[in-house]
Amino acid sequence: QVQLVESGGGLVQAGDSLRLSCAASGLTFSTYTMGWFRQAPGKEHEFVAAIRWSGNTYYADSVKGRFTISRDNAKSTVYLQMNSLKPEDTAVYYCAAKLFAIEFMEEKYDYWGQGTQVTVSS
Repeated sequence: QVQLVESGGGLVQAGDSLRLSCAASGLTFSTYTMGWFRQAPGKEHEFVAAIRWSGNTYYADSVKGRFTISRDNAKSTVYLQMNSLKPEDTAVYYCAAKLFAIEFMEEKYDYWGQGTQVTVSS
């Protein structure tokens, strides 16, 4: 049974940093592409970042230069370092897993975590 468990969310002020973690189990983590999505109130899921098994990364324009995705295959964990947070980054953040190429569409991902809330006050 595949499980993805996010942690690290919280309430911060604009300009602060947070690091989200997503611990995976039940899959061969090192072979999976891992992605982060977010969903703000009243909005659809939005792609944030993804990292392939090889370490190749891709970011949404809205977070490029501020967020960094990384992975530790030995710990089966993917991270999202978020710096210079803005109020518009407020959302529930989800990690997701799929095989093969990076995709930006949520329906391409096979497994999802339960999400962690990030709230950025102005």
